[in-house]
Amino acid sequence: MELPVPTNGLYSNTSTRWSRTVVLNIDDFGAKGDGFSDDTKSFQDVWKVACSSPSRAKIVIPVDKFYLVRPTDFTGPCRSKVTLRVSGFIVAPRDPEAWDGLDIHKWLYFHQPCTQAPTAVTFHRCKNLKVRNITLFNGQQLHMAFTHCTHVAASHVTFVAPFDSPNTDGIHISASTRVELKDIIITTGDDCISIVSNSSRIRVKNVVCGPGNGISIGSLGKYNSSASVQDVTVSGGALFDSKNGVRIKTWQGGSGFARNITFENIWMKNVSNPIVIDQYYCDSPETCGNQTSAVSIDSIYFRNIKGTSATEEAIRLACSDSYPCKRLYLENIQLTASSGIAAKSFCWKAYGTSTGPVYPPSCISSGEIIIRYRVKSNSTGWRRDDYAVF
Repeated sequence: MELPVPTNGLYSNTSTRWSRTVVLNIDDFGAKGDGFSDDTKSFQDVWKVACSSPSRAKIVIPVDKFYLVRPTDFTGPCRSKVTLRVSGFIVAPRDPEAWDGLDIHKWLYFHQPCTQAPTAVTFHRCKNLKVRNITLFNGQQLHMAFTHCTHVAASHVTFVAPFDSPNTDGIHISASTRVELKDIIITTGDDCISIVSNSSRIRVKNVVCGPGNGISIGSLGKYNSSASVQDVTVSGGALFDSKNGVRIKTWQGGSGFARNITFENIWMKNVSNPIVIDQYYCDSPETCGNQTSAVSIDSIYFRNIKGTSATEEAIRLACSDSYPCKRLYLENIQLTASSGIAAKSFCWKAYGTSTGPVYPPSCISSGEIIIRYRVKSNSTGWRRDDYAVF
């Protein structure tokens, strides 16, 4: 895992072929690595040295050792680039009392339920971040989150949690841009990957997902909020035994857009709801009321998706009454029901085109989309209905 931390502007670090890297072994700072001794201070001390180093620094966590570390902040800005190489294991205290008076959202792992589950690892406001060769087990909620990040490359990362554990998303992306995820394995109880508002230029390649809830855009527009997700490509990979496949989910009452999104070259095995657009999403215990405002969905591509569906309905495109989906594209889709019965598609207010073989047969409408809106007069107020044709 590489953690480039912004410099404070007082120092400069020019990368040349003569640049040297200071290697700092955690054991040299008094860490025991026996799984029982508290190694927190050793981690704090090595970080201070690494972060203040005028040269690049690499912190090494040796293989086959277990370092017990309490919740700890590693803060910058640092003078130079810092790399944390984890070859061994970093573990948290098992006793919940160890967190008395501390922020439960930071480095928290209990073997018993808690009311406010944390995110295991969060990268916030990071630039030029590389994350690789990491495995996270049994996160109580999100395993890894990228929030307000730019230029992220994550590869060869694995997340494992029980199939019935709620809200244990593998990777959650929020308000981030230029993010590339590659060669990821996720088996959890919720979304393998979730991409939410104010995110753009996201690339996902070669993901193995299942069980879980598949790969999701959203949810978007909750609590009548404005949302924006654009320029997302999910290409290559396999989903198996998941509750959903590739999905876009929005709440009624929201605003904004989800556009220029591509799902392609994906294989599915026994996946419930393989292809989904759900603009009536509601995970509230109470019924969500109908609202006219909605997040607009535009230019969505489903291409080269094959495999088996655990449900009869392999394609579901349920779009908003007020803001129908436009420019939807289905190309080379082959999804059969695992049970052997004929698979089917469901469409509502879904407009676009289909090319190549598409099974189950496409139900997308190719006609014009007509959206009614009101035109305001400066003198008389609301005066007439006009219509926009797409």
